[in-house]
Amino acid sequence: MPNRNTASEDLHANVRLCLLREWDPIGVQQWPEAHDEYDSYVGGVCRLLLSGADAHKVRAHLAHHETVNMGLSQTSENLDAVARKLLSFVQR
Repeated sequence: MPNRNTASEDLHANVRLCLLREWDPIGVQQWPEAHDEYDSYVGGVCRLLLSGADAHKVRAHLAHHETVNMGLSQTSENLDAVARKLLSFVQR
């Protein structure tokens, strides 16, 4: 069984990769120099997941970042799938 720090580090790494590879609302994954673009969101997503949030709350959290923080006019079509994937990291 992994220790608490390892589990936390794994969650952080998985969330970071998911936000970049699965969510990526502004399309930066193809540029290695921009792979840290969503890092400021990772901690908040991890806290949300660990608090027991459901898919609706995770989706709303990501949608808020897209529309408010990034200024996008509409949300990504894949938010439900991304929320489910993120939740899978804590539902083992």
